Amino acid sequence: MSSAGFPFSAVVGMDDLRLALILNAVSPAIGGVLVRGEKGTAKSTMVRALAAVLPPVPVLAGCRFSCDPAAPDPGCPDGPHQGAAPLDRPARLVELPVGATEDRLVGALDLERVLTEGVTAYEPGLLARAHRGVLYVDEVNLLPDHLVDLLLDAAALGTCHVEREGVSVRHAARFLLVGTMNPEEGELRPQLLDRFGLAVEAAAPRDAALRAEVIRRRLAYDRDPAAFTAAWAEAEAALAGRIAAARRRLPQVALPEEALRQVASVCAAFGADGLRADLVTARAALAHAAWAGRGEVNGQDIRAAARMALPHRRRRQPFDAPGVGDDELDRVIAEAAERDAGGDACHRGAGPDHDPGDGPDGGSGGRAGAGDGAAAAGPGAGRAGGGQLAGAGQPGAGRTGPHGGDRAAGAGRGGDPGDPGGPRLPAATPGPVFRVRRLDVPGIGAGAPGRRSRSRAGSGRVTGARLPQGRLGRVHLPATIAAAAPHQAARGRAGLPGCPPGQRARPFRLRRGDLREARTEGRESNLLLFLVDASGSMAARSRMSAVKGAILSLLVDAYQRRDKVGLVVFRAGGAELVLPPTFSVQAAATRLAALPAGGRTPLAAGLLRAHQVLRAERLRDPRRRALLVVVTDGRATGGQSAVADARRAAALLAAAGVASVVVDCEAGPVRLGLAARLAGDLRGTLLRQRDLAASLLAESVRALKGAA
Repeated sequence: MSSAGFPFSAVVGMDDLRLALILNAVSPAIGGVLVRGEKGTAKSTMVRALAAVLPPVPVLAGCRFSCDPAAPDPGCPDGPHQGAAPLDRPARLVELPVGATEDRLVGALDLERVLTEGVTAYEPGLLARAHRGVLYVDEVNLLPDHLVDLLLDAAALGTCHVEREGVSVRHAARFLLVGTMNPEEGELRPQLLDRFGLAVEAAAPRDAALRAEVIRRRLAYDRDPAAFTAAWAEAEAALAGRIAAARRRLPQVALPEEALRQVASVCAAFGADGLRADLVTARAALAHAAWAGRGEVNGQDIRAAARMALPHRRRRQPFDAPGVGDDELDRVIAEAAERDAGGDACHRGAGPDHDPGDGPDGGSGGRAGAGDGAAAAGPGAGRAGGGQLAGAGQPGAGRTGPHGGDRAAGAGRGGDPGDPGGPRLPAATPGPVFRVRRLDVPGIGAGAPGRRSRSRAGSGRVTGARLPQGRLGRVHLPATIAAAAPHQAARGRAGLPGCPPGQRARPFRLRRGDLREARTEGRESNLLLFLVDASGSMAARSRMSAVKGAILSLLVDAYQRRDKVGLVVFRAGGAELVLPPTFSVQAAATRLAALPAGGRTPLAAGLLRAHQVLRAERLRDPRRRALLVVVTDGRATGGQSAVADARRAAALLAAAGVASVVVDCEAGPVRLGLAARLAGDLRGTLLRQRDLAASLLAESVRALKGAA
């Protein structure tokens, strides 16, 4: 058993994630789990370990869609199933890679074989394979939005519909959906967040004893995986039996009227949009009661469910991290219980008479947890209550480096005596956020799907046809038929002019060279690199506040358009990459809020640093086009050659073909027009700060395209 995975029961801590996974295993109707966490917390290890403790799945032999022998799907594409033998197989763990296509996810007709061989060849996708198992999506926030929509629709409806290119197929697709993401790589859109049933945070423990236990168990597993897994086999079997018992108990669990009103009150108090939060909380509370062995939902079940169902659904401002505080939740639940006329009975379920051993909380005073005794039952006991898997590659990657949170947190301190460029002024608060117009990169790209610049990506409207480039993608059927039609007589096609009357017609004959692929045009996401002047000339608090508000507005726009962002700041002695290019627009907003100002204006250093960053990103991600957004008043100080150096640096960026926009932040009655000269050197476009929200912006962008 050298290939055995790390046991679920051997996990150290991670109580919230453990409980969320178990509740979904008990009741897949909850809608899955979204696991948010920093890198190196072994989110993937725990998800993969879950499949091993799920009960075996009875299926019909030969059915590619995993039909249940007790209730076969009448619409199964492989049906009817007369004479098919039932058999048990382990629950599947199906992984959806980030680079998956829509065909890979939902399945599709193989048009190339249909047209060239005359056979119908429908291949099921990953959703069919995941039916009655676990579908695991690592880095779900990096998937294209239309794929996220498809898998969340299937998870919510329990079916997959394929209606494309002549294919009309429906099959069951009920699975436990688990998505993991690192928030530093970008957030999911709110409407997609809402589709995940539960959301939990995964963080590395800060306690040395817990970290030591993680390392101890992981090293023991690495030395002898088979022996380690065998040592935990009893705990794994007990956990699997308890999940199966909870599944059987779930249909008999009651949700009293007073508990239902309490669920509704809690969701309303936290400002959850729509009713999905109420439904998910109710379903999770029922599953929690079944897992704890109770026949009726009580206050403890509601609290455990609300802690995981509400954080990603409550109303919040842009870039606010999702979350629900325990104290706030306790207060809201207590108030809801007091308002409810029959709340006493519900409240007694979580009172002093409750036996901590009855449920997964293990005497934690109502705090949601799971696996009571699951880890302690096996060897190497010593599982404490806080959070990590044994199996993390590098738990708790630090955030105190030159671009980390500690630096940003201290960036607002007062003057810096060691700064030769002048004092460091306190960080100004960002001004109001407003809606900005779209800034496009000139030309047509071929990058990842998004909502900014024009692109000939694989999605979008059809604009024509072309010969296939590599594997055949989306077939342009009219162009394919038009290409093959002139050759039908030579290929023996009957019924054409010159054929004997009454001769039986033959099929339309195609060759591989006739196939034409659809050429599409849509929108792509781009890299927006912000180059921000934080020197003394920009340091007036009201001015810097307005500048930060404008940049924050652009960041909101970048978030909505699914862009990658980076932040370079120049002030005092030089330029600094404050935020390397990332999909985490929230991280950029955090760095921006703590940005200080003061000192000289090393414009040339900032432009050169931006050139270095863009050159490195072009090598790392050559298909993603970049837009440089320079926010400055155009001044350059720091020596007699400062202006000339800045112009040479700008010319270097222009020669590299970097599309740029200069946001002129010059204020006051006397204007030098230096930002306009910088825009000319960059061969970019110039915008006044007020133009970001004005209709004049559209004309400026069109001028930029025309110049290109």
